[in-house]
Amino acid sequence: MNQKIGILERLRYEFDKTMAAGTGALIGWLGIVSLIIIIFFGAFVAIFGIAPEGSGPLGFGEGMWESLMRTLDSGTMGGDTGWSFRLTMLFVTLSGIFVVSALIGVLNSGIEAKLDVLRKGRSRVLEQDHTVILNWSPSIFDIISELTIANESRKKPRIVVMANRDKVEMEDEIADKIDNLRNTKIICRSGDPTDLYDLSIVNPYTSRSIVVLSPEGDDPDSQVIKTILALTHDPRRRQERYRIAAELRDMESRELGHAVGGDEAQLVLADDLIARIMVQSCRQSGLSAVYSELLDFDGCEIYTIEEKELVGRPFGSALMAYDTSTLMGVVDLENNVLLNPPMDLMITEGMKLIVIAEDDDAIKLSNIKREFNRSLLATPTPVTPQPEKTLLIGWNRRGPMIVRELARYVEPGSKLTIVADTEGLAERMQPLEFPSSRMEVEVITADSSSRSVLDHLEIEQYDHVLVLGYTEDLEAQAADTRTLVTLLHLRKIAEKAGKHINVVSEMIDVRNRELAEVSKADDFVVSNKLVSLMLSQASENEFMSAIFGSLLDEKGSEIYLRPVSDYIVTGKPVDFATVVLAARARGEVAIGYRRQREGSADERNLGGVVINPTKSEKLVYEEQDRIVVVAGS
Repeated sequence: MNQKIGILERLRYEFDKTMAAGTGALIGWLGIVSLIIIIFFGAFVAIFGIAPEGSGPLGFGEGMWESLMRTLDSGTMGGDTGWSFRLTMLFVTLSGIFVVSALIGVLNSGIEAKLDVLRKGRSRVLEQDHTVILNWSPSIFDIISELTIANESRKKPRIVVMANRDKVEMEDEIADKIDNLRNTKIICRSGDPTDLYDLSIVNPYTSRSIVVLSPEGDDPDSQVIKTILALTHDPRRRQERYRIAAELRDMESRELGHAVGGDEAQLVLADDLIARIMVQSCRQSGLSAVYSELLDFDGCEIYTIEEKELVGRPFGSALMAYDTSTLMGVVDLENNVLLNPPMDLMITEGMKLIVIAEDDDAIKLSNIKREFNRSLLATPTPVTPQPEKTLLIGWNRRGPMIVRELARYVEPGSKLTIVADTEGLAERMQPLEFPSSRMEVEVITADSSSRSVLDHLEIEQYDHVLVLGYTEDLEAQAADTRTLVTLLHLRKIAEKAGKHINVVSEMIDVRNRELAEVSKADDFVVSNKLVSLMLSQASENEFMSAIFGSLLDEKGSEIYLRPVSDYIVTGKPVDFATVVLAARARGEVAIGYRRQREGSADERNLGGVVINPTKSEKLVYEEQDRIVVVAGS
């Protein structure tokens, strides 16, 4: 049975709806009430001729003004005279006290609510040409630091961060851990990067690049892939391609990541990247420093450019076209990355050159006419590959990748010994697939940081030693502490044996590297730092993932540190252009050198590695020096 709704009930319902509309509606109602009071008493004063004692009658406008003044300020009535006027203004003042007090309270609540919204970081970003970082991880601080260096030449650069964290907490942590933001401003927003509405808050549609970090928690790869899917399949997305750099942990996620991201996403497989660099570094001392230099914005980095003046010239000839930059490969017309291509490859219109330079502004063709003294060139000494013995100390999720990667490089008859106190490690190794015909694997379950255990292993008999952090079982600092103890024991064992032991160690936190320097290990692979550098570079260069994928693939051209005596004679001044010529004759590209000198300054901890030296600069090389080349296996 329908009940009849009265006019008062309907008016009350409509009033309730407007009151529920928020602060704006409350302010509107209170403003209306205030206006009614002012108009009513202004008319009352004018109609009844009420005025202060000794004054003439007040008009309607003057009466409204007197009412307004007493509504806003109760102290105004202190100078009133005449009881009729006083009583009238008393009612005006009392009405104003209640209405204005309520209005002030509403305004105060509204401002607090707005501040709370701003604190939550839910307002939409209106920046353009900005970098967006989605999710939160320990890598974010290194990424921001690197991007601020890359942004120094840009006008009003902005980095927008979104994660499922409190906005103020994110801002405070960034301020605490990054000392110098240079000219870059950081904007933080709270939200879920997999949610389409939340993504719109950071305005990816006008962004320059997007970095998707692997978040902390369970199944991080699924979160990253869902975020890429939300970006690329958003109905409101822009027509132009996004430049997305995304971090994945599991190799099995790569195919799905490529499926949802297409050619818009560069996938950085963090664990695979670290495993490959560790394996290559353990077999070539100083290689981790080369990769760090190529990835660090603070030194020389890789650029892809078009150089019309080199069109029609063979790649081998173009190697000499730059004096302060280094050509290392090309991107062909189908966007395939070719590092160290055939020297007779012709550079055609539309090809991009892969160049190492200090900055993109420094990439300039040289007009230097070079004359080479071919008597300074040397003939390489043939080396017969031999089986290798490798010791792997410690264990984490990257262990299986390191085993598989190592098996792809070593000669048949090689042996890998794994020492770790990880429960069930021997059983976990059984289903691991790798070329067992090339490398035998032995697993020893023991305390890998114990001096007695390490002494029993006779470490001096091994060609290479790798030390992994127990990141699956310990926090980052605890894992690095244990690694540091192991490295110190290895140093003492090497000193006692009077023999150099080639040690490559994984560090989690870059701040612990300085402490680890006392162990005199050959290379430190700082895992979080390397991943951060790679993501930062990928956000600036759309070909970076493919370039490093080629460098780290044993089927393509890789980076080698080879004896300088294989290229030039030692003990005489030689410019680097002559080194490039010698490498070119062997079908290789020389990109730098490594010179270790006692007491020499090495502020960036590169172990004497110099990438992209000036070709006209002459140096005297010694027998222990190395030339850094990109070459086939």
